[in-house]
Amino acid sequence: MVRTPSTMLPLGTVAPDFSLLNVDGRMTSFADAAGPRGTLVMFICNHCPFVKHVADQLAALGRDCLVRGVGVVAISANDVSLHPADSPEQMVREAEDRGYVFPYLYDETQEVAKDYHAACTPDFYLFDADRKLVYRGQLDASRPGNEIPVTGRDLRAAIDALLAGQPPAAEQIPSLGCNIKWKPGNEPGYFQP
Repeated sequence: MVRTPSTMLPLGTVAPDFSLLNVDGRMTSFADAAGPRGTLVMFICNHCPFVKHVADQLAALGRDCLVRGVGVVAISANDVSLHPADSPEQMVREAEDRGYVFPYLYDETQEVAKDYHAACTPDFYLFDADRKLVYRGQLDASRPGNEIPVTGRDLRAAIDALLAGQPPAAEQIPSLGCNIKWKPGNEPGYFQP
């Protein structure tokens, strides 16, 4: 497992659009997943120990955001030829087992991950109602084995600020997780393993 930090895409970046296959078999775009008050885009996968560590919090966060008018979407971009646990069929099972109420999309070409400069799982991007990036960083300080409880503190604070019409904290700590499993020869220039 390679500990990889998020790239910290510049704040104010407009959310790249996408249309990807959801676990329910339907194509889902950014507009389909967007909420009236903002949208959270998460890059996750099934097998990553960092994602497994926070998955229950992600499910709870998804439920909380949806009732507050913030859309949530998760995207898996891993190369499933090398990581079959992340296949679309396994994503269906994962979404059901975890109780994800948000779309869980498969980025087979990895182009959406590249558009977002995603580097790790989990990687979080919070956009305002105008699709401008207001937060990119960690869920909270918990990591597998560090004994810090998983609360979602940092990301939840950013969501609270967004909903209150305030800018999230200026200091945003990069997320940390397993690197996205790029297809051979498909690694983006910004990726530094």
